This record gives sequence, structure tokens and C-alpha cells, in this order.
Amino acid sequence: MTSPAEDVDVVAARPRPRRGVSFRDAGPPVALVVMFGVFSALSADFRTIGNVQNIMDTAAVLAVVTCGITFVLLMGSIDLSAPGVMGASALAVALLVANNRNDNDLGIIGVLVAILLAAALGCLSGLALVLLKVPSFMTTLGVSAIGLGVATLMFAGVQPNITDAMIESWAVDRFLGFSYLTWIAATCVLLGWSIQRYTRLGRYAFAIGGAEEVLSLSGVKVAPYKVAAFTLAGSFYGLAGVMVTSQLGAGLVQAGKGYDFAAITAAVVGGTLLTGGRGGILHSTVGVLLVTVLTNGLVQVGVSPYWQGGVQGLIVVAAVAAAVLPQRRRNQVTK
Repeated sequence: MTSPAEDVDVVAARPRPRRGVSFRDAGPPVALVVMFGVFSALSADFRTIGNVQNIMDTAAVLAVVTCGITFVLLMGSIDLSAPGVMGASALAVALLVANNRNDNDLGIIGVLVAILLAAALGCLSGLALVLLKVPSFMTTLGVSAIGLGVATLMFAGVQPNITDAMIESWAVDRFLGFSYLTWIAATCVLLGWSIQRYTRLGRYAFAIGGAEEVLSLSGVKVAPYKVAAFTLAGSFYGLAGVMVTSQLGAGLVQAGKGYDFAAITAAVVGGTLLTGGRGGILHSTVGVLLVTVLTNGLVQVGVSPYWQGGVQGLIVVAAVAAAVLPQRRRNQVTK
């Protein structure tokens, strides 16, 4: 006899029959290739090796944030805590490594403490969701405010500038032409995909987003996995906050400003559904590259900044509409 949870694991791990590649899965990668080709034809500067390196380096922080938020989106939840969590981790690491404010010089330990602080804030989001039964976008918005408050207290009116050689090198030094930040982001994508593919947390995140009631009736306690997903997301946000600190050379309260909506946009454009149960880390990573290539390409071809936001918005709306079309046809309802 096996437990209900084990039965769910067996079903989740059972290979599914091959049905070919769907448009939802193939569309974003094809769009990325087409977009790259169009911008390459329009601008000679766009297709240079240096610009490709710049695109990858620019996408690094967003990719890490998107890795975290993808696990939340897979459950059908929304996470708006990234700005506050990143701000708190940015100030924490800036004050724990070598800096101009104090005598601390904890190096990698300071980085780990900052990530742990971010994970704790992520855990708080998850606990508020499962214990208070408040919608995730409200709980995470509140946790973002808490994070910003903690960051402001640590800021104390004096900007901490880092002098730690290791952290500074992340944004400056290169390996095979790419900054260390890009390699850190690539490692996070690999780690996120591995968690999604090979752990219960990853499999249950899909199941919660697809049919939470069925999972609960199977005997699985859903609440701990929800908390774990938000905690994992917070850890990714914390690392992203450290990466921004490396780029800026200082800890800023607003280090994570705008990254929540940018990450949600990238994930949805890549094929991760807001309704949960579809997509994943690789889908969202393609979305990050799509958004970054689009932004870079519009600059390279000389499109006015006033038009760039409009073009990006149209693409996001089109991507969301294409993603939810099957659900709308089936349910005949718009929530």
C-alpha cells in the first residue's frame, strides 16, 4: 500500500504521451529568434558580440527574480513582494560586507545572511497566505512594505557604499565574455529548473495551480508547499538584491523597484500562465530574453522612449490573450 502523497508523486512523475510541441511552448522561442533576426537586419550594432554580451548581462538580475516568481505563478498566486525583499537584502549585504558605514567584512557570509533575510520575508508571505486566507497579491504587497521599512531603517539616511572586492567583481569581471552576474543567473535558472523537475515542491506547484482541490483530496497537505514556494521565491529575490548591489556599488532601498511587474511580464510572455499549472522556469527564462531583446532592440533602432513602453505593452497584452484563449473557450468566463 502506498500513501496518497506517494500516489500523487507517481502520477506526477509518470511520462505523458508525446503530442508534439504546442504553439504555447514553441511560440515564445520562435518569437525570440524572429525578433533577434529583425533587429539584426535593422541595426548593425545590434548583432555585434558586444551587444549580445550586454543583453545577457542586462537580463541577469531579471532572470533571477523571474526564477523566484515563476514558482508562485505556477501555483496560481501573485507575488508583489520583490521590491521590498530586494531592498532589504541589498541594504543587509551592503552593511555586512566591507563598506563605508561600519567595520564589518563578512564576505560570503554577509551574502548568505542577506539571502536568509529575504527567505524569511518570503516565508512570511507564505504564512500570511495560508494562515490568514488573504489573497496572495495583498499579503505580498504588505510584505513588500515591511521589507522596504526594514531597508529604510538600515539605510538610516546614509547610503552604504560597498568596498568588498568579491561583490564588486561580480559586475565587473568576466568569464568567457560574460560578467559573473550572468553566470550566477544561469546557475539560478539551472537550479530552478532542477527543483521544478525533480522535487516534490516543483511537481506540487504545478498540481496546486492546476487542481488544488484534487491534490488536497489526495491527502497532500498543500499549505507547507505554498509556504515553501514563497520562501524559495524570497531566496531568489534576496540574491537578486545582492546582484543589484554589486552593479550599483551601494545598497539602496529602491534596489528592487519595478522588478515585480517586470518579472511577471517576462514569465507570462514566456508562456507561464497567471492562472497556474502551465509554464515553468525555462518558459519564463525565454520570456526574460524576449523582454530584454525587445528593449535593447528598440533602443538600437532608434525608437523613441515614449513609444517603447507602448510597444512593450501591446506585446504583453497579446501574449496574455494568446495564453488564456484556451481557458476562455473552455470555461466561457473571465475572472
